[in-house]
Amino acid sequence: MEIVPDTSVVIDGRVSERVEDGEFTGATVIIPEAVVGELESQANDGRETGWEGLEELQRLVGFDDDGTITVEYVGRRAAQSEKRDADEGDIDALIRDIAADRDATLVTSDDVQAEVARAKGFEVEYIEPDVREFETLAIEEFFDDETMSVHLKVGVKPMGKRGAIGDMAYQTIDDGALTEADLHEYAADIEDGARISPDGFIELDEPGMTIVQFKDYRIAVARPPFSDGLEITAVRPIVKTTLDDYEYADDLRERLLEKQRGVLISGSPGAGKSTFAQAVAEFLNDSGFAVKTMEKPRDLQVGPEITQYTELGGQMSQTADSLLMVRPDYTIYDEVRKTDDFEVFADMRLAGVGMVGVVHATRAIDALQRLIGRVELGLIPQVADTVVYIEAGSVSKVYDVQTEVKVPEGLMEEDLARPVIMIRDFETGQTEYEIYTFNRQVVTVPVGGEESDDSSVDRIAKQEIEREIRSVARGHVEVELRGPNTTVVWVEDDDISAVIGKGGGRISDIENRLGIDIDVRTLEDRPDGDGPSDEKSGQQNTGGMAVTPEVTSRHVVIPLEGHAGETVEVRADSEYLFTATVSRGGEIQVSRGSAIAEELEKAIDFGRTITVVPS
Repeated sequence: MEIVPDTSVVIDGRVSERVEDGEFTGATVIIPEAVVGELESQANDGRETGWEGLEELQRLVGFDDDGTITVEYVGRRAAQSEKRDADEGDIDALIRDIAADRDATLVTSDDVQAEVARAKGFEVEYIEPDVREFETLAIEEFFDDETMSVHLKVGVKPMGKRGAIGDMAYQTIDDGALTEADLHEYAADIEDGARISPDGFIELDEPGMTIVQFKDYRIAVARPPFSDGLEITAVRPIVKTTLDDYEYADDLRERLLEKQRGVLISGSPGAGKSTFAQAVAEFLNDSGFAVKTMEKPRDLQVGPEITQYTELGGQMSQTADSLLMVRPDYTIYDEVRKTDDFEVFADMRLAGVGMVGVVHATRAIDALQRLIGRVELGLIPQVADTVVYIEAGSVSKVYDVQTEVKVPEGLMEEDLARPVIMIRDFETGQTEYEIYTFNRQVVTVPVGGEESDDSSVDRIAKQEIEREIRSVARGHVEVELRGPNTTVVWVEDDDISAVIGKGGGRISDIENRLGIDIDVRTLEDRPDGDGPSDEKSGQQNTGGMAVTPEVTSRHVVIPLEGHAGETVEVRADSEYLFTATVSRGGEIQVSRGSAIAEELEKAIDFGRTITVVPS
């Protein structure tokens, strides 16, 4: 009797089981090299199935040594292209060919493999997969009612995050350090549960990382070389809420039911954003809306009526295209982080779908600022008209977002009227921020609050005035605001005539462009002494030149016409940011999303003067 086992029965250990039962006693067990190669590949990737299969082969060799069976390794290993196409049946085809050549019985636990073999006239022994009942996973022993996450790593004591939402503590939860055997056992149990239980599925399976969803648990198994050691992290929600559990519940219900909205749920990690998003999803579903989710990985705890989607073909944009065919009333997007995520969110919202996005942000206003540069400024209120900020599991702030055409707060001239995004407190109706363009720069300005130093409008105005004056002055320049629409500019004595221009024409042009009255005086006339102030003298000594960066969808661009090929330092006020070489086009481009760009954009947002200094 000759049998050819495929990968499925080897992994399950069913061949050695039949040998021990006496059914395969005296048989010749023909092991295809394609099976060995597939198991080796899985083991190299750190997958437990590979290790289990290799252990089964060792057991079979032991039976061969004592004469119970005869083991032969035959055939060829699968080519790399065949391994890539394993899901298409290429390796299974190699195994069937060996069974056909030897006129042997194919032994499998794969129902598709069995049906194909029967269709080709092979003798097949189909063994039902070894199905275990998975009510719980072994890792669940580390969880109690207050445990949100468990962190296991080889050589380290088990750690966990325990406490209430917003008040979690990362602490040791067991005294014994874990061995590699312990972690392999937990990982095998997790992967078996995901494959076998209807309550589990494998969300991601890549070399070095497997992500599993089992009931309420999202579990990540990381392996070398992706991680420096075998590590398992399991996370679960510790509370499930309804919209009634939150402040502003009645008003939020009315707002969500009035029409399809664009909502950004923001907050710090662990603040309870996803828990609130789940509550919103359940409320909308109970209110008669068709609700779907977009998640990677899928871990929102919602009812079976709400279908949870993940990436299609590795891209959320393709998921969005599919959902637009489904036409949900509302889609919950968890989490919106990268530029592609914001673009997908905006596209679906502009297509008329109600969107609820979960965004990491430490302030409510920061969630809206994530859209700047990724979405056309005038479209932001159409994309997100509501911002909910979650702190310690509670609704801390709600913003209403609208557009008005007006003169921005702090500016006076009527001809400075422009579209302004108004961010108002949902409860009081009081405007807290305005977002608009000022001399090609998008600015976010607090409204109504007291600031210890210059207001944001003042800082922006000073920066723009200084830039205009520096374009014609050769020496040092200082700007002093005297009121909402007047300023004094102090320049070197040699620059007075150049700044004022013939008949005052040049300074009049600058005043008209900026909408502010400018009084030009010499630095020697300053009442606090001769020459530049101490605060600015350091900047003058560096030979710094103020510039106005432009923020595009992909880059932060610093214009430096006439300085192509020069190496310069870029500074915010007097603080060094980075060194760069000016391109042949006379500019420096910094890719958005990089650490340098984030520092530069932060400096711009805070109204700091950006200068370049020869390196």
